[in-house]
Amino acid sequence: MDIEAVRTFVAAADAGRFQDAATELSITQQGVSKRIASLEKILGVRLFTRTGRGTQLTIDGQAFLPHARALLRAEERAVASVRPGRRALRVDVIGRRLGPAVVLGDFHRACPEAELDVVTLFDAEAAVDAIRSGTIDASFRAVTMPGRQLPDDIGAARVLDEPVQLLTGPAHELAAARVVTPAELVGHRIWMPGLVPGTEWAAFYGDLAAAFGLTIEITGPDFGTEPLLDTLADSRTLATFVGEHTRLIWPADHDLRRIAVRHPTPVYPHSLVWHRDNPHPTLAALRDHLRSGRLHHADAESWTPTWA
Repeated sequence: MDIEAVRTFVAAADAGRFQDAATELSITQQGVSKRIASLEKILGVRLFTRTGRGTQLTIDGQAFLPHARALLRAEERAVASVRPGRRALRVDVIGRRLGPAVVLGDFHRACPEAELDVVTLFDAEAAVDAIRSGTIDASFRAVTMPGRQLPDDIGAARVLDEPVQLLTGPAHELAAARVVTPAELVGHRIWMPGLVPGTEWAAFYGDLAAAFGLTIEITGPDFGTEPLLDTLADSRTLATFVGEHTRLIWPADHDLRRIAVRHPTPVYPHSLVWHRDNPHPTLAALRDHLRSGRLHHADAESWTPTWA
């Protein structure tokens, strides 16, 4: 159905005369008549009858009018949903408990008028594909993995260097430590069943293990965060790595310990990734917020992979 014909029908119904509708729509009276005739042909009914004072809706015209108004409102909402600045900015944060989600939450508190649609995609490759297809506007990812480069139309900027911490149960040998060095972790079992080969986070932790001679185990099924915390709470030998900003909640009797890793501090390099041609004003506001310099960045006492 021609939406302009529907718009013309509503204008003529409100005005009561084709000439007045033509003036409102900035077209000729003949144009109004042609659009109405086309709409009547599609519907198979007469919508107007002519009177001495102009035009009057037929019974069918009266029945169609509220639906025509609804069509115009639907068109208005459809256009607004994709107009830059009118729709929510769609951002991938990897996981809702991880550092990028915390950073995005900080942005929303600083700019509460910004509408956000938060999603979680699998890995950097899926995120870049979604950005290029227009499915999402931006993503927080570690880029780029060895042997992979971002396409020319994709922009990226480091926005958060997140320190890595060691997480243990109360019976672990290192549980009483406030700080450990990577060298002190050699020989300890670090269990990370959520590492998926081929992903950017597996590449990061694989390079971390290789750089400091660490043992990172990915054996066993990944049942999620809560079962991992349950296992750590009862273990004397298993520990895991978590980001400093990762939000974790566990029962009080677990008594888990988050221990800083220093000298050097491994930092996970989160970048904001976006399409260079994306004009969304909220994307620009997010980038400005992240450039404000309030986030931790790597220094001489930190470690991150050379590919980041």
